[in-house]
Amino acid sequence: MHDLAITDLTVRYGRATAVDRLGITVGGGAVTCILGPNGAGKSSVILAAYGAVRSAGSIVLDGTEIGGHTSVARARRGLAIVPQGRQLFLKLTVRDNLQVYADMLKVPNGAVDAALDRFPILRQRARSLAGVLSGGEQQMLVVSRALMLEPSAILLDEIMTGLAPRIVDSLAEVVRELSAAGIAVLMAEPSIHAVRGIIDRGYVIVRGRVVDQTEDGGLDLDERYQQAMGLRRTAVPS
Repeated sequence: MHDLAITDLTVRYGRATAVDRLGITVGGGAVTCILGPNGAGKSSVILAAYGAVRSAGSIVLDGTEIGGHTSVARARRGLAIVPQGRQLFLKLTVRDNLQVYADMLKVPNGAVDAALDRFPILRQRARSLAGVLSGGEQQMLVVSRALMLEPSAILLDEIMTGLAPRIVDSLAEVVRELSAAGIAVLMAEPSIHAVRGIIDRGYVIVRGRVVDQTEDGGLDLDERYQQAMGLRRTAVPS
């Protein structure tokens, strides 16, 4: 089982503090979610853990401090990311998008074909431009791209948002498989609706700080989120 530990993480943009001494633990064999409203700092946590934005604090992957490494070095150490916004080369084909990433990270031969086979639709669309794919197909491409290095931990930033239910189901199944394989999975989501059934551990963050946490899965995380936001559910008449 792999593990990722984030300690005293702080991210600032100018004078604004997006993440304030945040600490979370992401263990293999379980899906961990950071849940919070827009502007809570979720994406900043994900980007800082990957090294895409400057930060202070400690990032430890499988017992090794990687906080001082570049994003590419963290990827080669086993940390993968599916960023919000996808960041694809829209005028390159599906295969070429994967090939560019493979060349950059020097992944083993055959990784591109394995990535195409992860979702059958990608194999069918291998020669299509990434820009003509549906939003769900693009998300599948980004997930397959992230998994090319067979990571120890993966960061998923709002990967379910705005997708059709059948795509959400496909992605959720992949997340379950990664967790079952011992990979440390960290998801960031603004709503628990799409991921409630796959979460094992959760943190509620507000204004860059952890305000509550649970080891009891999605239903309990949802309740803690409601409480943290000062929300009250309306009872449904029987």
